[in-house]
Amino acid sequence: MPKKRLGHWNSPAGYEDYRAKYAAAMRDVPAPDATHDIQTGFGTVRTYRFKSSAASVDPLVLLPGTSSGTPVWAGNLDSLLTITDVYAIDLLGEPGMSVQTEPITSDEDKAAWLDQTLAALPEQKFNLLGLSIGGWTAMNLAVRRPERIATVTTLDAVNVYDGIPFAIIVRSLPATIKWLPRSWRDSFNSYTAGGKPVAHVPVADMIESGMKNYTIRQPPPHRITEQQLGALPMPVLAIIAGRSVMHDPATARRTAEQALRTRTVAFYPDASHAINGEYPDRIVADLRTFLNP
Repeated sequence: MPKKRLGHWNSPAGYEDYRAKYAAAMRDVPAPDATHDIQTGFGTVRTYRFKSSAASVDPLVLLPGTSSGTPVWAGNLDSLLTITDVYAIDLLGEPGMSVQTEPITSDEDKAAWLDQTLAALPEQKFNLLGLSIGGWTAMNLAVRRPERIATVTTLDAVNVYDGIPFAIIVRSLPATIKWLPRSWRDSFNSYTAGGKPVAHVPVADMIESGMKNYTIRQPPPHRITEQQLGALPMPVLAIIAGRSVMHDPATARRTAEQALRTRTVAFYPDASHAINGEYPDRIVADLRTFLNP
């Protein structure tokens, strides 16, 4: 029987290295009120619940960037909890505490596991908030299975409002070679974060370990089309970083302004792709206005 193509840890030692760095980065995250491992048709999805004392709208569901995980939201959770309850999810088939058990072979599969995760939660509707590939993951679900989604907010989403530049693909290749020194991965991560140093930063340590020690086995995301964006039934807030290297910011802004039915676009001219850590207060202010019109 042929072996399944699954995302996997390259060695037990690599997994333990990542777990230790994930745990260190989680120390900067508020203590979750509950931790759930939700069984889907593609694996077990790690989901943390954080309760708000001011919940007035449907819960937020946070979807992180690639090779990341829930700790990437450390600088955002306190402020987001002033709005409503929060669920934070580790993406399936990526480094994190979710465990893939079946192949993910299409964009439909990626929508299916997330929809199944939301179906297991007690609420009926959710406000999705996705960073980078998490933004694409949210929009992919909105396009294919919109029934549980109240709104979508994307933070510098990739492959949604513009494609990933060929130059960034080329620059990322050395960072994907596992045996190269850490400095290669740190260099790429610093580049996407606007040149900021990443050494000895807990979240960056976790991301680098995931890049080194985990092998992703799923097809790259297909670009969300302008026709799909225009047909979305729910409100969408597109937050776009003006100094992002993951797309052309001007093109992404223009596409979002022209294609989104609700025309809700926020452009942060000085933000890099690490926008969530750079502008947590502005993000929560824009999100509060969007969710409470």
